[in-house]
This record gives sequence, structure tokens and C-alpha cells, in this order.
Amino acid sequence: MMLSWPAEWLDLLIDTICRLPWPADSFLTHDANVRGLIATLVVCLICGAMGSLVVGNRMAFFSDALAHCAFAGVAFGLLVTMLAGATDDQQVRQYITVIMISFGIAIGLLIAFVREQTGLASDTVIGVFYAGSIGIGAVVMSLAQSRRLFSIEDFIFGNPTTAGNEQVVWLLLLAIGAAIFLAFMYNWLILASVSPSLALSRQVPVRLCRYLFIVLLALMINLSQQITGALLINGLLIVPAAAAANLSGNLRQMFWLSILFALMVGLLGNVLSWEISNALLNRASGGFFARGAVIGISGTVIVLSVLVFVASVVLGRWLRRAG
Repeated sequence: MMLSWPAEWLDLLIDTICRLPWPADSFLTHDANVRGLIATLVVCLICGAMGSLVVGNRMAFFSDALAHCAFAGVAFGLLVTMLAGATDDQQVRQYITVIMISFGIAIGLLIAFVREQTGLASDTVIGVFYAGSIGIGAVVMSLAQSRRLFSIEDFIFGNPTTAGNEQVVWLLLLAIGAAIFLAFMYNWLILASVSPSLALSRQVPVRLCRYLFIVLLALMINLSQQITGALLINGLLIVPAAAAANLSGNLRQMFWLSILFALMVGLLGNVLSWEISNALLNRASGGFFARGAVIGISGTVIVLSVLVFVASVVLGRWLRRAG
């Protein structure tokens, strides 16, 4: 209820955009497309901003593990709602969301804590929690499918066009929170990743920064992948930042290029997915591609991200030779 007025404002904005004089039946004339585009761009903005830190801190596997650990969070959410006797689908989804986010934050912090206490390699600790979370989720998969509230395909690939107004509002609030966090903590996080000993000597709370970043990362992953899927989340966190690293001379350039690349592929991915799907819908039957086939937004965005990365490798090599 507390998000009712922002959701109504967002609905008004979407309706206004759809009523603009676009060509008939074009991408922006459908409210689901506009809402999905806004959701995707907000996720791209957050992922682009945080991606440089994820890549710089060598946390690619960590973020991937958090994305897939949400699978177990959903499983726990279903069990809790069953034990609580919840029957309303909307209420069950709300419980699942809260439990999934809480579980993701707990797993992220626990991975960092166990790594500190045991001295094991990061990939080893992450692999243990990754396997355990997937196993827990698999145990209750039949239960999840029977409730028809959770789909493996939606979990992996997502569908931004099914986003609701409140989900988009939560993403916008998260983007604001991430911007505030990075405005105050970005330099500390960079220093801690480059030289932890130097950061400690300058009274930087390295451990606190690390744990707060993990909490923000878990929040972003769990809130976003309900809309965009685990595949798109990790792809948007890593690939644009990796492409930016190939073309950047310093961390500031990498930060802004990562955001630019993420927003670019998010926008193009939504539009191209719609246009290609429409072309397949209107084509004659027969041939290799099925008539009426739908091209997923997440897959399109990831393919574009990889193409940008490949282009950055070629261009970066050329620039280094020219310089």
C-alpha cells in the first residue's frame, strides 16, 4: 500500500508515453513493453554502476552464485508459506520475495565470513554454497511447480514485460539507494580492492565496506532477477564491465563506460526482441524459424552484450597498438 502512489504515478507516465504519436502497433504503443523497458533500463543502470566493482574485485563467480542461490530462497519461501497456511497467491508471492531477499543476503554474508574464518580460496567457498543452495532448491522443485508460482524458465531467463508497477518502483528505489551508497563508498571500495593494507592504514573500514557491498549486491540481484532472470543479471553485471575494462585508461572511465554499455544493450535488446518477434509472427509458415516464434529479451540483451565485448577486444587492441 505504501507504494500505491508511486505505482500510480508510474502508470500515468507509461500511459502518457504510449499515447504519444508513435507508428501504429509499434514497440512504445504497448504499456507492457514500456514498463518492461523501464524495468530493464533501471536494472542496466544499477548493474553497469556495480559491474566495475564486481569485475575489479574478481567477484564474477560470487555474483553468479548469489543469482542462483535465490533458487533456494524461493524454495524456503514456499515452505514457509505452506507452514503458515497462506493461500492467497499475491500474499504467497510477497512472502517468497521477502524470504528470497533475506536468504540471498544471508548467503552472501556467510560466504564472506566463512572465507575469512577458514582461509579457503574464494572459489572453493562459493562453490560449496552454490552447490548446497541448488540442492536445497531441487528438493522442493516439485512443490514449487505444483503451486504454479515458480517456473525454472522464468527464473533463468526472466521476462521484463511481465513486470508490475510496484516491482519497477522497488527497482527505482534500489537505484537511488545504490547511487547514494556509491557516492559515499566508491573510492573506499576501489582503494580496498587495489590495496587492502593501504586502505586499512588510511582508516578505511575495509570489512564494513565489503559487507555493505555484498548486501547491496544481494538486494540488487534478488530484486532484479524476478523481472530479468538470473542469466540477464549476471550477464549485465560482468559483460559490459569487462567490455569497458578493455577500452578504459582508468577506473573512472571504466565506471561510466560500463553504465553506457549496459544501458545501450538493454535498450537495443528490448526493441530488437520485439521487432524480430513481430517479423517472425507475420512471416509465412515453413522454413527453419517457426512462424510466431518469440525472441526472449534476456537472451537478446546477453547476445548484444557479448558482441559489444568482442568489439571492445578488437578496438582495444587497435587503440593500444595505435597509442
